[in-house]
Amino acid sequence: QVQLVESGGGLVQPGGSLRLSCAASGSIVSINVMGWYRQGLGKQRELVATITSGGSTNYADSVKGRFTISRDNAKNTADLQMNSLKPEDTAVYYCNANVAYFKGGLRYTGNRWGQGTQVTVSS
Repeated sequence: QVQLVESGGGLVQPGGSLRLSCAASGSIVSINVMGWYRQGLGKQRELVATITSGGSTNYADSVKGRFTISRDNAKNTADLQMNSLKPEDTAVYYCNANVAYFKGGLRYTGNRWGQGTQVTVSS
């Protein structure tokens, strides 16, 4: 099985910074796309940023210029550096990975989610 574990959430003042980290573990063959999504209270989950194994990135318009996604393919990790945080960035942030993995001697691909980490931007 494959697990994703996020860390780095917390409480920060407007204008501050946080860095989220996601680590994938298990019988991983490869990870194509890793990404960060968020879900605010009473809102639908939305894409924040994604990064391919080749390093191509994609960002939501609301975070462009403020957030930076990066990854380490050798360690199966992805980070999200969040700067100039705003109250509207408050949400639970989820890591997502499109993973190829082994199970029972067979190869599978699938989407995996982490458990989420809370980010609160407030004075």
